This record gives sequence, structure tokens and C-alpha cells, in this order.
Amino acid sequence: MNLFSVFRKKNSGDIAHRRLKLLLVADKADCSPEVMQMIKDDMIRVISRYMNIDTDRIEIQMTKVKQPDCDIYTPVLYANIPIRDIPDKGIY
Repeated sequence: MNLFSVFRKKNSGDIAHRRLKLLLVADKADCSPEVMQMIKDDMIRVISRYMNIDTDRIEIQMTKVKQPDCDIYTPVLYANIPIRDIPDKGIY
């Protein structure tokens, strides 16, 4: 894992790919891409307080799951957040 990869400049293809993924997730969740980005940013901010994460590889996905024994679908948020390190801050 290259420490300096965080600072490398992203090319337009990478940026377009990430935006398209976010747009598809937002479409499935029936919410705007802006809301999905705000959710992702909030998750990054909160989780980063407790551990070092790879913010470039975070994936979020929202789907609808059918509830058992009824015809109601509930939105479910899945997050794949790669952890780089969990520092010992004396919390435990």
C-alpha cells in the first residue's frame, strides 16, 4: 500500500467512474446523489475519529429488501470501508 497514493491526482476517468457509481446507488435508493454523498462524507468523518480508513476505496450501496411475511420493502444501506489501522488511543 502506497502512502502517497492519497495525494496523487485523480484522472478524469477515475472521477467519472466514481460519480457514475454514486449516481447508480442514488437511483436505486430513490434519493439524490447529493444526499448519498452527504451520507458517505458523514460516515467518513465519524469513522475516521476511531480508525484510519482508506477513503478512496469506500463503497456504499443502498438497496431495498423485502420484509418477511409482507409486501413491504425497506431500504438498507451497505458500506464497505477498508480499514488501514486502528490506533490504540486508550479507548478500550
